[in-house]
Amino acid sequence: MKHVPVLLNEVIDGLELKPGMRVIDCTLGDAGHAEKILEKIGPDGKLLGIDTDVEAILRAKQYLYNFEKQTVFVRDNFTNLKKIVTENNFNPINGILLDLGWSSPQFEERGRGFSFLKEEELLDMRYGGEHGTASELVNELTEEEFEKIFREYGEEKLSKEIAKATVENRKEKKIEKVGDLVEIVLTVYRKKLKSEKEIPWVGGLHPATKVFQALRIAVNDELGVLEKVLPQAIETLSADGRLAVITFHSLEDRIVKHFFKDQDGKTIKIISKKPIVCSEEEYKTNSRARSAKLRVAEKI
Repeated sequence: MKHVPVLLNEVIDGLELKPGMRVIDCTLGDAGHAEKILEKIGPDGKLLGIDTDVEAILRAKQYLYNFEKQTVFVRDNFTNLKKIVTENNFNPINGILLDLGWSSPQFEERGRGFSFLKEEELLDMRYGGEHGTASELVNELTEEEFEKIFREYGEEKLSKEIAKATVENRKEKKIEKVGDLVEIVLTVYRKKLKSEKEIPWVGGLHPATKVFQALRIAVNDELGVLEKVLPQAIETLSADGRLAVITFHSLEDRIVKHFFKDQDGKTIKIISKKPIVCSEEEYKTNSRARSAKLRVAEKI
């Protein structure tokens, strides 16, 4: 299964791509955006593709086989953007893309415990191998640390109750699998609703959704990495070069929005005054696009 990129046409338009340009895709994934970018900047343009997931790099190389001479592949975290650019002597840079979503294969095929529906998978949640696993966090953090993660990163309304239940349960048994954590969350919700019946869904949203989001963000330091890469992206861009950032939840979008606003008129010009969202047509064919927001800025 190949991942379907969101807001593809909007990204291409936002970056104002032309033949011969040099572009960086900081989140290469399955190369959905990268392939279209290469078509637009070819045959003499160059793409630097970065991904922390070694499997993503291997898949991208297969999908971009016809663009092999135009593409530089780097397995690293985009928080090291400046270093990567220097090491690969990749200049000038006319465009940078950050797609902060996860790819479908990461959820469905990698066996890393990203999805609360894969109950037998181990709680890993790492994009790459540089961080500790979700299982390690779940079995080591204090109740207060859990509560903060669930509340701030997941905006989970039962963060205190779930944090307490997690700590109590791990005293009896180490929490290693997806199903272990899902059952803790469901038990808290059943108790809250004063019901003993099975409730796989609550209000249309699985009760574990926000908890798993919060853990994934914590494991990969997603917000910290984003805050570090944005100034690097602007610094490495050439004058008139453009930065396009796709976010999928309010925490990320808030960081990008505030950074752009702070730098507007100083180092950048904001191109998209309001976030660009998917069309009704795209939503019908790719439901993931519903929460995607694209913001574009141009370096002064």
